[in-house]
Amino acid sequence: MSATVRPLRLLLLSTSVGALGSGLGGGVELTLHNIARTLSLRQHTVKIVAPLGSVYAAAPLVEIEGALQTTAQSAGRDAPIAMPADALLANMWTYARQVQDQYDVLVNFAYDWLPFYLTPFFDRPIAHLVSMGSLTDAMDKVIGQTIAQFPESIGVHSRAQADTFTFGAQCRVLGNGFDLSLYEFCARPERSLAWVGRLAPEKGLEDAVAAAQATQLPLKIWGIMQDPSYWQQIQQRYPTAPMTYEGFLPTAQLQTALGNCQALIMTPRWVEAFGNVAIEALACGVPVIAYRRGGPAEIVQHGKTGWLVEPDNIAELVEAIAHLGEIDRHTCRQQAEADYSLAAMGDRLEQWFAAMLSQSGC
Repeated sequence: MSATVRPLRLLLLSTSVGALGSGLGGGVELTLHNIARTLSLRQHTVKIVAPLGSVYAAAPLVEIEGALQTTAQSAGRDAPIAMPADALLANMWTYARQVQDQYDVLVNFAYDWLPFYLTPFFDRPIAHLVSMGSLTDAMDKVIGQTIAQFPESIGVHSRAQADTFTFGAQCRVLGNGFDLSLYEFCARPERSLAWVGRLAPEKGLEDAVAAAQATQLPLKIWGIMQDPSYWQQIQQRYPTAPMTYEGFLPTAQLQTALGNCQALIMTPRWVEAFGNVAIEALACGVPVIAYRRGGPAEIVQHGKTGWLVEPDNIAELVEAIAHLGEIDRHTCRQQAEADYSLAAMGDRLEQWFAAMLSQSGC
């Protein structure tokens, strides 16, 4: 904790699309884990509110029952706001309202309409860490209204993500931070490529598979099987591609397996808010080949820690793979240590909370 920030009491409200540890929350789960860890190390008091069945051992956890929210990635611009009966999201924020006087700041990790709408009705300031770019008109409107009424209340992961919103210049770019001691450097990888993420259309796995087929380098695929029909379509389209689905792994196992690969391939169809797995790869010494789109384009140092290629261009992916030998894996690890440590993330978070509390007069 910096000398200018007093110890804070913080209530972290997780995403409501899946339990912590399930993988359904995508990168939000790892982000919440790392934020809770760095804040606890800095002597702030942290409690987490998450769906029933969540697993988190490093901070007190309150599990809430209710029906999960559906993910927003596939919604159209004019998608209406919807919540199921006995909505988990509503139950989480009912609990937060009941205990808010025990905390200095509430931190929202859910990309859902309700927490933003409720912000003016709470007595305590709410910090919203927005995990995705602009997806629907309804979400854009409520996030914009929130930042207009409560300056400094909206945090994002990358400038590219912020720029998808008309109010992006007002958002605080926080990046992410990782406990790099959990990631082992691997100097001599095996002959294989890696792809990590939710198996869903917006992640663009088929492009990585096409590149693997063209190079005949084995592609190892890790992530939650969110859309089985999408995976079946890829298998049918590329029946001879050298690929294997390795399942969903927690961080400890994933970093070992990922570190043994020659490169991580990132092929998102949409604007990734950040791309946690890019940092995880760099921490293991693994170069990243990514589309020049969204958060990964702000992480990869072209020609030094990987290659940025034209979005949706498989030929450029194949060309970049051919030049992997030019990347020094030690440089990859050094970038992770310099820019994405827990200490760096902790500093940015404390500055954000201090600005919010100053705005609110607390």
